Amino acid sequence: MADRVAPASPPASPPVEVPAVTEWAMEMRDPADLRPAPRPDLEMTFSRARVPSPDVSRALYAAVGARVCWTDRFGWSHADWDAWVARPELGTWLVMAEGTLAGYFELEAQPGGDTEIHLVGLTPAFVGQGCGGYLVEQCVRRAWARGDLWAPGTGPTGRVWLRTSTLDHPNALANYERRGFRVASETVKAKSVPDPRLAPWPLPHDPRPAVAAARPGRGADPMSELDPVSEAIR
Repeated sequence: MADRVAPASPPASPPVEVPAVTEWAMEMRDPADLRPAPRPDLEMTFSRARVPSPDVSRALYAAVGARVCWTDRFGWSHADWDAWVARPELGTWLVMAEGTLAGYFELEAQPGGDTEIHLVGLTPAFVGQGCGGYLVEQCVRRAWARGDLWAPGTGPTGRVWLRTSTLDHPNALANYERRGFRVASETVKAKSVPDPRLAPWPLPHDPRPAVAAARPGRGADPMSELDPVSEAIR
């Protein structure tokens, strides 16, 4: 069978210099301040990732964040991602709806009782479906459950905080305010934003040499290269 022709990649685009990006640090200092959101029509489930995976976290970063210019981690290597997600003070939750990966969020237990929501968002198919407020609510509930539900030994949460900006979804700031967050600080600065369509995909090593060396010759049975488990179900 002939090899499939790979589709053309989008043309390279230089970074866009945004002259004025407003960034807000937002905080919640009491769990009683959390205001529940209406439940969406879709049933959403939330599962903490118990096996740290740099590859899954990188995929989610792209799937959820590319359309709202999450680009700050573009320079991370596979080792950087691995070191980030393997820390016991970091918690990652996967969100499912209708049997589909609908989003995720990432929490970090920080010194002094601070818990930061680093990332929270939906995959594109679930944006605009009334899921965003409930996602943030469930994320914050888990942030307040630090020490019991996750990050054992780090002590309780005394403050939940996050950062958002004018590069984020247009409804993000209002959504956080409706859930009970208050603006703690505001800064305005220029930012260089790489093209999110050409996000790098870091791997621990280049797989091509090994594939080329193991590729069977013309006429050989490709299934002969299968491992014993694959051979058993052949």
